[in-house]
Amino acid sequence: MSPGVTALKVLVIDDERPALDELTFLLGRDPRISEVRGTDSATEALRVLQAEEVDAVFLDIQMPGLTGLDLAQVLSRFKAPPPVVFVTAHEEHAVAAFELRAVDYVLKPVREERLSEAVRRVVEAGGPAPSGDVQIPVERGGVTRFVSRSEITHVEAQGDYARLHTEEASYLVRVPMSDLERQWADAFVRVHRSYLVAIPHLTRIRLGGDHPSVVVGAAELPVSRRLLPALRERLEAATIRPRP
Repeated sequence: MSPGVTALKVLVIDDERPALDELTFLLGRDPRISEVRGTDSATEALRVLQAEEVDAVFLDIQMPGLTGLDLAQVLSRFKAPPPVVFVTAHEEHAVAAFELRAVDYVLKPVREERLSEAVRRVVEAGGPAPSGDVQIPVERGGVTRFVSRSEITHVEAQGDYARLHTEEASYLVRVPMSDLERQWADAFVRVHRSYLVAIPHLTRIRLGGDHPSVVVGAAELPVSRRLLPALRERLEAATIRPRP
C-alpha cells in the first residue's frame, strides 16, 4: 500500500464464524476498504498471504493449531510484512503483540468506532508494519492510548500486574513483571524483586555502601544485594560506571 492510498485490501482471520462474519461486515462498511477477505484458519490465511498481497491483516489470537501470535511471527519475517491488527477477547497478550510490531490491538466485543480507529492506524502506517519503537497499549480513565517503550523509565511489580512509569505518568497493565523482564531484556534490567529499570534512563548509580540504589527519572530505587552482580555485569556491558 502506498502512502495516501485508502482503497485497502484486508484479510480477516478468526476461527469463530460469528466473530469472523461480524468483523468482515464491519470492515466492509468502512469507505477506506475496497476488499475484505475472511478465513477461519490461520493455516489457510498463511497460504493466501504467500500467494497474494494484502494491505492489512485483522487477526484473532486464540486459535487452534497456528495461533494469531504464531502467524504474526511468521509474517514478521516476510520481506514486506503487512500491518497487523489483533482483534481478541484476551487483553493479556498486548505486550507480546506489540513486540511483534502490531499496528493496533482491539478488544472484543468490537465497536465499529474502535475498528475505524484501527483502520486509521493502518492507513497512517502507510505500508509494512513499523520496525521502530515498541508501542504499548495502556488504559487510563477509560481511554486507550499508546506509550512508547522508550518513554518507560521503570516498571514496578504489583501482583499479577505491572505498573509502567514514564516521566509524566504511570499506567497499570495486566502483564506480570516477570514476562516484561524476559521480553524487554535488551533494554531493561532487574534491580529488585519489585523493579525493572530502563538502562538508557539511568541517571545515577550507587552500588557501594549499605543501601545501593539507582535513579531513573525522579525516582530513586533500591538495588537488591542478590541482584548486584548481574546489574554490575549489565552496566559494564553498557559502559556505564557506577559511582562509589
